[in-house]
Amino acid sequence: MKIRAATRGSPLALWQTNKVISLLSADFPELETEIVIVETTGDKDRETSLSELGGQGAFVKEVQLAVLEGKADFAIHSAKDLPAMSPDGLQLIAFPERADSRDVLVGKHWEELPHEARIATGSIRRKAHLLHQRPDLCFEDLRGNIETRLKKAEHYDAIVMAKAALDRLGLTPEVVDVLDPSILLPQVGQGALAIETRAQDENLKALFSEIDHVDTHRAVLAERAFLHELGSGCDLPVAANAVVSGDGISLTAVVSSVDGKSLLRTTETGQESLSLGKSVAQNLLDTQGGRELLKKQ
Repeated sequence: MKIRAATRGSPLALWQTNKVISLLSADFPELETEIVIVETTGDKDRETSLSELGGQGAFVKEVQLAVLEGKADFAIHSAKDLPAMSPDGLQLIAFPERADSRDVLVGKHWEELPHEARIATGSIRRKAHLLHQRPDLCFEDLRGNIETRLKKAEHYDAIVMAKAALDRLGLTPEVVDVLDPSILLPQVGQGALAIETRAQDENLKALFSEIDHVDTHRAVLAERAFLHELGSGCDLPVAANAVVSGDGISLTAVVSSVDGKSLLRTTETGQESLSLGKSVAQNLLDTQGGRELLKKQ
């Protein structure tokens, strides 16, 4: 049996694709997998800010289209890049075991950042939520693959990155400070990989069920349910991180203003991913005033 995997061509994306292939090969030695490299909007334009490119979706739309058009059988995504819903005709079917979901500062430790330190990141979440902690910080936009961003780090006091990206590529900058989620809550799906196929492809669904990590699946579904409940019109800096323990799930989520001056945060526990994510979103929107915050943006 031969299947085709659609992916971006960056070193990190290819690492992730080869990781998934190795997991499949361990259970299905006879399986052949062809890698189909797709260039996305985010890959083509490395100068425009991600928010101007459309934020979530800039790194996945063309990959998804390759699957929809039959050029590939499944797609491998960084789960954090995915919009709240899959396009018609596609379904998310599996999430291999998650890596560390936290963010890191590269260049300086959080406690050692000077007044008005220059911080580089392309993420409005990271900018807004760190500004809430330190309104004096000065932010500049940063684009490019992992290696490119690391090379630019010397021009700033620090840059912000996902810990999972450094770990997966075996990169060890001299100063790396892992940020506690109480300081910077991770992006929805950060550290997780997502497998997407055409809807009703039961053969691939059965195949990928062998590498689906149940706790990761439950956690990411809860985070994505939160994102979905906020609505497609939400372009605010949001974050959500779920921790699974036994039958229970603890979901912490944040919604903030773009400037970081207003930040709402809540944590709830439950057992069912979708209802928990919905409940957390409704808490922030209706109980804590998040809906009014949305209207002001």
